[in-house]
Amino acid sequence: MFSGDSLTLLRSDAVPGLVELVIDRKGSSVNSIGSAFLSELSDVCDLLENEPGIQGLLIRSAKPTFVAGADVFEFPALFEGDSTLFQRRMEQAHQLFNRLEALPFPTVSAINGLALGGGLELALTSDARVIDQSAKVGFPEVTLGLCPGWGGTVRASRMAGVEAALELMISGKPVNAEKAMVLGLADESVPSDRLRDASLALLKRMIDGEINYPVLRDRKQQPVASADLETLKSTFAKSLNPNYPAAGEIIELVAGHASLTFDAALAAERDSFLRLGATTSTQSLVGLFINGQRVKQASKAAALKAVPVKETAVLGAGIMGGGIAYQSAVSGTPVILKDIRQESLDLGMSTASKVLDKLIKRGRMDQAGKNDCLGLIQPTLAFEGFERVGLVVEAVVENEAVKRAVLAETEAKLSPDAILTSNTSTISISALAGALTRPQNFCGMHFFNPVPMMPLVEVIRGEQSSETAIATAVDCAVKMGKTPIVVNDCPGFLVNRVLFPYFNAFNRLLHDGVDFQRIDRVMEAFGWPMGPAYLADVIGLDTMVHADQVLQAGYPERMGHENQPIIERLLEQGALGQKNGRGFYDYAEGPHNKQASTEVLELIRGQVKRQVQLSDQEIVDRMMIPLCLESFLCLDEGVVASPAELDMALILGLGFPKFRGGALRYIDHVGADEFAARVEKWGAQGPLYRLPESFRAHCRGAKRFF
Repeated sequence: MFSGDSLTLLRSDAVPGLVELVIDRKGSSVNSIGSAFLSELSDVCDLLENEPGIQGLLIRSAKPTFVAGADVFEFPALFEGDSTLFQRRMEQAHQLFNRLEALPFPTVSAINGLALGGGLELALTSDARVIDQSAKVGFPEVTLGLCPGWGGTVRASRMAGVEAALELMISGKPVNAEKAMVLGLADESVPSDRLRDASLALLKRMIDGEINYPVLRDRKQQPVASADLETLKSTFAKSLNPNYPAAGEIIELVAGHASLTFDAALAAERDSFLRLGATTSTQSLVGLFINGQRVKQASKAAALKAVPVKETAVLGAGIMGGGIAYQSAVSGTPVILKDIRQESLDLGMSTASKVLDKLIKRGRMDQAGKNDCLGLIQPTLAFEGFERVGLVVEAVVENEAVKRAVLAETEAKLSPDAILTSNTSTISISALAGALTRPQNFCGMHFFNPVPMMPLVEVIRGEQSSETAIATAVDCAVKMGKTPIVVNDCPGFLVNRVLFPYFNAFNRLLHDGVDFQRIDRVMEAFGWPMGPAYLADVIGLDTMVHADQVLQAGYPERMGHENQPIIERLLEQGALGQKNGRGFYDYAEGPHNKQASTEVLELIRGQVKRQVQLSDQEIVDRMMIPLCLESFLCLDEGVVASPAELDMALILGLGFPKFRGGALRYIDHVGADEFAARVEKWGAQGPLYRLPESFRAHCRGAKRFF
């Protein structure tokens, strides 16, 4: 009857008069809904509306999932294109889903795997839904800064009730088949091997008049009683954040259209979707999703050159080493954890054990699972078993001489094709490779602390690192559940190189008499999870000073200081931050109960030679300009391969505000010319506030990073 790239319409071989619409997007592992899918669906509707003899329609998937959602890759062009065209596309999609819903015979959707976003909206157009007992359904649009846009807010709220539908939309989390049944979004739940047969049987009952399908259809059209708007806002207060406006928009939308006619409610949904799509927050979140997919694709491509790794090893069994060993073991890969001191091994095993205990507490693991995981970690004081290891992560003290000695000793214990990596955060990979006889088998794997919490791993390519070494490190990081970003060797690599100009700017503000508590408040309001003073305390002032000195040595003109950094003065007085309860803040009441240190306030007062009056926006500009310019230079110099990878590294490694999308997307949103003007305003602050000629060319070409 019809055969396209995503949809096939065929007559059922089970029941005369029934047709099946099979979703099976060619060339993709999952089904998604984009413009090509909708075009095919329009052709299918033309056939279904005019073909005689059809008595019922079953919609099912030929893939392991029903439909994973909309094709998000199409969103940026819609958001930033002609708004009239965007609105017309939304209207056409609604009309098409309405046509499917209004067919002159009953319809059933058979939901397997996942029906998310647009996939669930498609299923809700059917008169009934049969769901696989292992399937899940949901509306994840809020995580992209959007509301459901193909009728989902209207149909779901009229089927499940306003508050229940809002819970589904605002959480963004899928629910299982049992919950879908309770919500009224599914009518039957069956084992996967009975899904098609049960769906056809339900359809047959509708055809035979046992089930009055027009009644099912009509209830989606009728207005429902709405809860009070303020009550709803109070109920979902924890999800409301002005930087992420989608949740608030969804509440107002659903509360507002509950009492409207079906068509008026759909119009309200379109308006909300269009309004959200125009916000920089949504554009950033959608961009991050796309960047994440591109990073995954880059990792998959790199991993094609990887050598198989059946066992790993970690050198250095402190908190970091224990975290890395845990990450290998929890992914099912045996790992040798080596140190020269038993107390360090005990600490490493304790670190892994505590993380597993947290999983048990959250219901994500049981005691047997913990025992199995710990059983994959072999603590040892010797090199026994290293000959069978495929990849080693060195995580000893951050000292070049120590690392060179440990790496050279370890290399001699490995098979010739094993990959050796260093978890250094600051030391040149090319320099460390000088101690090795097989430098081609060596690269960096910079994990972030705490390892179980931080998703990023910088895979660092040294001058002699082979593609096999890089690919194997990337593949192992992915198997550990991490997101690897490949960067070229340079002082600070990528994340630290970008971070420390930000701290340099912080130090300059302190010397200009700006209170560090105010700077923290302003930058947290900007979207950072912690202001710079608090972040320095969390990282550790000793670690901060060491890394800052590495960056100063690497880029002396740009990253030098006019005055001794305040952090250095604090370290000289024995302050380490949260490590010993003394930093910019005092932590006598614990790490989450900070009070500004009177000692530090007095120390800073003694260093301030001028009092500069700045607005909050000027503080933001002075903090963000060096970070953004250094990000641009890292891309310009080829330290990182793409804007997508750079911004993802800052999101995952630094906690860059997601709703701003990353440093390069932030420049795009500000506008290159406007950003350049802000830089020029602060040029007297020194080289960190100086536009590279390549950025001027970027402006002249009216270019964007995304």
